[in-house]
Amino acid sequence: MISIEELQKKAKEIRKGIIEEVYSAQSGHPGGSLSCTDILTVLYFKEMRVKPEEPEWEERDRFILSKGHASPALYSTLANRGYFPIEELKTFRKVNSRLQGHPDKNKLPGIDMTTGSLGQGLSVANGMAISAKLENKDYRVYCLLGDGEIEEGQIWEAAMAAGHYKLDNLCVIIDNNNLQIDGTVDKVMSIYPLKEKWENFGFETIEIDGHNIEAIIQAFEKARTIQSKPTAIIAKTVKGKGISFMENQIGWHGKAPNEEQYKQAMQELR
Repeated sequence: MISIEELQKKAKEIRKGIIEEVYSAQSGHPGGSLSCTDILTVLYFKEMRVKPEEPEWEERDRFILSKGHASPALYSTLANRGYFPIEELKTFRKVNSRLQGHPDKNKLPGIDMTTGSLGQGLSVANGMAISAKLENKDYRVYCLLGDGEIEEGQIWEAAMAAGHYKLDNLCVIIDNNNLQIDGTVDKVMSIYPLKEKWENFGFETIEIDGHNIEAIIQAFEKARTIQSKPTAIIAKTVKGKGISFMENQIGWHGKAPNEEQYKQAMQELR
């Protein structure tokens, strides 16, 4: 059993990897990657049933990063979990690298869906969850959505279907940092109230601090007990979490640090 303290240390290592990737490429999306780091840490190091040495294992739990631009977080998590060497993170977005700007399931082990076009991940997660039920498999499906992403209409069509088919093997996580590329989510196209919306689409809804490891663990544990309906975990997060000058700063949605900023970020994470 991995402790909360060990998970916190893992999250810090994953954040280092995110900064390393974006700095090496001088391109990428650090803000929304840092906001979902703690969620991914708990998923891959405690919650999900996976085998890094056998990434296509049929009984594995599935994960879809619907907000595919947060690929630095997923890549760093997979590397730290043992899917591929951590040193490879420095090849992020390089020509011929397996680590492109958005996850590609045909290039990298551990990727269950090629993502990047926002709004599509939940539809595919539904399909995976339905498939598991039809084949009497007990794997679970996890889908991480951005809060700006859920302004897309397809998300709500998929949510309606998930509720209709009572997909209790599906867990949706909303990375609710309230910032998107054009401004605050509530100003661009308000998605609130979130809890009531997901409940009305037939979901068990859990609200948590998305940086509290213990709360994240408890939310996933509760989700496993829910029957006859899917679960939505609304995780209140901070864009750029863990780096003082990036936190809650919309400018770090899609910008790389310079050398001085890189050194400061890595120092803070030590």
